[in-house]
Amino acid sequence: MTVHVDTSLLVDSLTGPLRSAPLLAQAVRGGDLLYLSTITLFEWLRGPRSDEERARQEALFPADRLVSFGPDEARVAARLYRAVRRARSREGDIAIAACAIEHGAALWTLNRADFDDIPGLLLYPLS
Repeated sequence: MTVHVDTSLLVDSLTGPLRSAPLLAQAVRGGDLLYLSTITLFEWLRGPRSDEERARQEALFPADRLVSFGPDEARVAARLYRAVRRARSREGDIAIAACAIEHGAALWTLNRADFDDIPGLLLYPLS
């Protein structure tokens, strides 16, 4: 399965006690193809990240595996923006969802409630 990783999972996997790191490893072993959107990368990098955390992120999601937010993703995001509630406070989440939708990927997030009303978005199944 093609999967886009949300910021919440990235933080939970690569910082502090690395709680979700085993889940990421299991997904890769299971054959899932994990990607990171440039919007997610922005949200990740704007936080207080150590050199070690940034190195972990780059090892898992090198620059050549990033999904760009371009014109096609922008069109999807604009459509979603008009379709969801409280869109003004959710621009980042909407853009992340648009990337996943445009690329036929499921979105893996730990904040499912932030995305459950986005039409056409497949959320990665949690075990």
